[in-house]
Amino acid sequence: MNVSVGILLFIVWAGVVAISDCRARRISNSIVLAGLATAFGCALLHCGPFGVSLTQAGIGMLVGLAALLPFFAFGVMGAADVKVFAVLGAWCGVHALLGLWMAASLAAGVHALWLLIATRTRLAGLARHHGATFELAGKASTPYAACLTVAATAWLMLQGLAGGVQ
Repeated sequence: MNVSVGILLFIVWAGVVAISDCRARRISNSIVLAGLATAFGCALLHCGPFGVSLTQAGIGMLVGLAALLPFFAFGVMGAADVKVFAVLGAWCGVHALLGLWMAASLAAGVHALWLLIATRTRLAGLARHHGATFELAGKASTPYAACLTVAATAWLMLQGLAGGVQ
């Protein structure tokens, strides 16, 4: 199996995660497990898009899980976000996690700012009578897992442009 198959598998998985998170703010465990199994399979067969070994995939997964688990424990992040970050650790390796976390957090911050502006604008006048709801189109949170997978996909594309991915 060659690396282009691994790239395609990663992009499909990342797209499914992003679409699911944006549409429903929910990512099923089957999507998470499919991504994890595929990440480890690609590492085992040396066809992963990020060139991580099986050991690096395992360490990346554990570090990704441990890094965001406290946010879930304090109730500021969903379980799916934590699991997706662990899967990204398996795909990308531990060395990529800090950059992905920073890029996704910046994207999530922009989304939250947009959400605040949009809901405030939409509710101007009504907020005095009914209270602000901090939601847009029925969605009251930022799709953080989508931010994570978009950041990872962008990093993959940048690596390809720089010649780091075959």
